[in-house]
Amino acid sequence: MNKMIANPAATTMNIDFQTDPSRYRHWRVEYDGSVARLIMDVDPDATLFEGYQLKLNSYDLGVDIELYDAVQRLRFEHPEVKVVLLSSGKDKVFCAGANIRMLGGASHVHKVNFCKFTNETRNSMEEAGEKSGQHYIAVVSGACAGGGYELALATDHIILTDDSSSSVALPEVPLLAVLPGTGGLTRVTDKRKVRRDRADIFCSIEEGIKGQRAAEWRLVDETVPNSRLDEVVAERAAEYAARSDRPDEAKGIELTPIERRVSDDGLEYSTVAVSIDREAGTATVTLRGPDADVPADVDAMHALGAGFWPLRQARELDDAILHLRLNETRIGVLLFKSEGDIEAVIAHDDFLAAHADHWLAREILLYWGRLLKRIDLTSRTLVALVTPGSCFAGTLAEVVFACDRAFMADGEFEGVEGEAAMILHECNFGRYATVNGIGRLASRFYGEPESVDAARERTGDSLDASTCESLGLVTAAYDDIDWDDEVRIYLEERTSFSPDALTGMEANLRCVGPETMESKIFGRLTAWQNWIFQRPNAVGEEGALRRYGSGLRADYNRERV
Repeated sequence: MNKMIANPAATTMNIDFQTDPSRYRHWRVEYDGSVARLIMDVDPDATLFEGYQLKLNSYDLGVDIELYDAVQRLRFEHPEVKVVLLSSGKDKVFCAGANIRMLGGASHVHKVNFCKFTNETRNSMEEAGEKSGQHYIAVVSGACAGGGYELALATDHIILTDDSSSSVALPEVPLLAVLPGTGGLTRVTDKRKVRRDRADIFCSIEEGIKGQRAAEWRLVDETVPNSRLDEVVAERAAEYAARSDRPDEAKGIELTPIERRVSDDGLEYSTVAVSIDREAGTATVTLRGPDADVPADVDAMHALGAGFWPLRQARELDDAILHLRLNETRIGVLLFKSEGDIEAVIAHDDFLAAHADHWLAREILLYWGRLLKRIDLTSRTLVALVTPGSCFAGTLAEVVFACDRAFMADGEFEGVEGEAAMILHECNFGRYATVNGIGRLASRFYGEPESVDAARERTGDSLDASTCESLGLVTAAYDDIDWDDEVRIYLEERTSFSPDALTGMEANLRCVGPETMESKIFGRLTAWQNWIFQRPNAVGEEGALRRYGSGLRADYNRERV
């Protein structure tokens, strides 16, 4: 179980996102060839905070940290697994959803970050089926309510046991005065294509829907009597396994523990360093380029395992971003820097592109795609500083394009050898999509396809500051005389603004272009949930979350806002 360490300078306790199956308290995984069983069996006493129990397979962030770890390990450690059967280890209950007493007592910041992380984990399950050939099937027996149904919604196929105790429900509105904010509303209409008026009925009743009616409304894919459940589950697993291109005989790699050193003012990893300035409200995230040559072939890449630089850096940066999100909530600006051999970064991108059909290379590329989306969706001002010695190229250049502002050093700087440069790679033109389904350069130049074409023509070139500025790849370029003052003035201005206004502004400006189910979840549904989580009708002393289970009805302010 993830234990928390007090940090008086932070607004929350320190939550550790590292775990492994030997420490799971809430999940277990059983393997049988191409099929794995992911069983939710929550320990009610293994809570992240005090003051509640995780009864009826309800969950808190600690449960979801384990789930995220399990999903990652299924993809990297078990390439032979083509189907994951998601089920409950408890009798007559699948999952009761997010723990209500936890939500009622948690800070607003924790609730919002909890929902965001939960959404990202659900999205990674969907992506596993769509892009990685590892399909999830939910086997629902017993009550499946709220976040429990949202967990099932994230799978490729839902089988509901047709009996007196099995049902699906999204009761948040009538019971708690909040929303099924882990994508529930959006997945019901956009993914499962439930008719709008039926969705309205479904989300307005407490008791949920059972049996054939749930299948007719497309809330589940099929209902099966207990007598045939095992048979049908085996048939569906075989059908989905036949669709998968995951290798039958490949050996996975072990996701070994991430090595890091945590101090009062930052974190230190092998490829990432985080330096925190709490007085200024900033954190500088430095990405280090490759510390070894490109592997000779895919066998050599496999032998490196979790030590292979692109995978190692993705895991370390992922851990750092999650730490900053949950444990350093007063840090409002993330400054991204890099250092290292820029050509070595391109060489690693070339290697992964050349072997993109190999299961491990594919998983690493997909992981970077999920990580970059996590950066996009982090509610901090994101700033890139491209300086002499930087290695922002290819995949790492995507971090620059994810930022709200990017400043580049122009010309030589005193005491530093060389000039700042960037290099574009084919991966910058569509491999890594935003939640809107388009690449970051396409998003940056939305409505300007000629600007994307101009940048594409310079793929592989070493681009200096004036070229990057003229191509629109950075916000501004400053010489040695102006650099410190311009960056300082910008940061002072930025940190003087309302954090709430900045969060709303940045989230809207980052979601450029078309809308997808994913962008609706993060750009619309969670924004509403964020607002509702602050309203007294939900979290006030007489609100539904606070009064749940007390026998007292919530006292609502009836004004529509």
